[in-house]
Amino acid sequence: MKRQTEYKHKEQYMKTLTRILFLLTVVAIGFSSCDDNDTYADQLKRESNAINEFIKNKKIKVISESEFYAKDSVTDTAANEYVYFSNTGIYMQIVNKGCGEKIKKGETTRVLCRYDEYNILDNPDTIQTSNNVLYYQAIVDKMTVTNTSGTFTGYFDSSSSVMQKSYASSGSGTAVPSGWLMPFAFINIGRPTTATEQIAKVKLIVPSTQGQANASASVYPCFYVITYQRGR
Repeated sequence: MKRQTEYKHKEQYMKTLTRILFLLTVVAIGFSSCDDNDTYADQLKRESNAINEFIKNKKIKVISESEFYAKDSVTDTAANEYVYFSNTGIYMQIVNKGCGEKIKKGETTRVLCRYDEYNILDNPDTIQTSNNVLYYQAIVDKMTVTNTSGTFTGYFDSSSSVMQKSYASSGSGTAVPSGWLMPFAFINIGRPTTATEQIAKVKLIVPSTQGQANASASVYPCFYVITYQRGR
């Protein structure tokens, strides 16, 4: 009886959350809308300018992939370094590589995430979605990730994902955005067993082509702070 009551409460909570997030998404789409006369090239140019302005304002030091690999895939957080991946347009800072080990080739595992998302184009200093604030803190985004010969794919657990609920109306389904998957090639996914061990943490600048469904449709880049931990 207790489990049934808890399940009903959780189900009701998720339905309420879905309605709230839908309204927030509608607002985000409204803010991110562009002039009807804009071409896709115009939108991409605006996005690129917004990213460059963000990098300038945040005093980010961009390093090349060759520099990144020469330093054993490490970014200097004291210097606010981000590595730029030219094939995707993603910028990444590894705050902590994390305990445990990387997801092996051929492995499928559950990953737990905490995140903050910012819309760089419209309001880069205000959280757009997050599971670190208010009642969203009760939800840890859960996703299942597979490493297929070095290529990572993943899907969200729709019953426990603020990200998925936020953009379901944009047609994203349960697929994890490519930008969220890119760090798996460089970070460890584990669970701390001592007080000194830490989970993986990254900061990302993700262009619309690698982002969630609403960002892709409205052509805006996002900034993310994400932690990754291995699930049970």
